[in-house]
Amino acid sequence: MKQKKIPMRMCLGCQEMRPKKELIRVVKNKENEISLDFNGKKPGRGAYLCKSISCFEKARKGRKFERAFETSIDDEIYELLRKELEEGHD
Repeated sequence: MKQKKIPMRMCLGCQEMRPKKELIRVVKNKENEISLDFNGKKPGRGAYLCKSISCFEKARKGRKFERAFETSIDDEIYELLRKELEEGHD
């Protein structure tokens, strides 16, 4: 039987390729709202992040989200993302 292909995505923080299911998707929708997508099904432009705070900090410091979404991001959105990451929605 043919083995199913596992989709791989790159983490914005550590730049490692990992299976999509191991990562958290950060989404920008048409209204330019940014949110976390733990299921990977929300519509919009997605960027991926490991489930660790250190990768989140690296991505924030390097302004990786701004580059991925081609827009500026408020500090309050970063704080919301950090809080949701710390709670951990597995």
